Amino acid sequence: MTYTGIIGGSGLYNLIKGGRSLDLETPYGKPSDRVEVGEIGGVEVAFIPRHGKHHTIPPHAVNYRANMWALKSIGVERVLAINAVGSLKEQYKPGEMVFPDQFIDFTKSRKLTFFDGPDVFHVSAADPFCPDMTSELVSSAKKEGYPHHDKGTYVCIEGPRFSTRAESRMFRQFGDIIGMTLVPEINLAVEQSMCYSMIATVTDFDVWSDKPVDASEVMKIMKENEEKVSSLVEKSVKGFNRERRCNCSRSLENAKA
Repeated sequence: MTYTGIIGGSGLYNLIKGGRSLDLETPYGKPSDRVEVGEIGGVEVAFIPRHGKHHTIPPHAVNYRANMWALKSIGVERVLAINAVGSLKEQYKPGEMVFPDQFIDFTKSRKLTFFDGPDVFHVSAADPFCPDMTSELVSSAKKEGYPHHDKGTYVCIEGPRFSTRAESRMFRQFGDIIGMTLVPEINLAVEQSMCYSMIATVTDFDVWSDKPVDASEVMKIMKENEEKVSSLVEKSVKGFNRERRCNCSRSLENAKA
């Protein structure tokens, strides 16, 4: 059985029916939490809460390599990420969903790769998100009538602090949304020839706007988005459970130095 891996918030636990809980070890340590394996809409999935079941792991301290290795080790070929983001543009409004197609990395101290030597690989990241998965997400969002954007550039910062106003004004020249958890998750998926796509939920306008980011307001909108995200996940995963027709599985071809 090919799993779809889901990485996101603890609210998704309620979607998973039956199944089992796996306490996995990896060469990179323990994942963020136990991996829950069960069914969503009749499709077998594996789920990891990125920040731990009780949200105790800040974004810069997530063991991304362990999480991705754990999913790959149990047969996951597709990863669906759920991320909360801030908006860098007026047209990307709080409460809307974004399905990114590009990213810019502004992280500073994270372990970005599985390839620390002696083997050296240079994988292409030209089009890092899986087009087939994203197409399925867009189609499901349209059917449900959810306000969304079918593309966008995600600026990933180190965290855990939010941006200064000067940083935010710089970032919005290049990106559409901003968050702290995409990198290196997506890099590691590409290195393992896994498909990767994302449901990014906009929680606020970043501080290029007049009102500074307020953590309590972010949490409020995240809670309001939870029902829509859960519904979209349930409807989309059925479309992922097909033979892969994208090029994601060939990411390591001609990449070895």
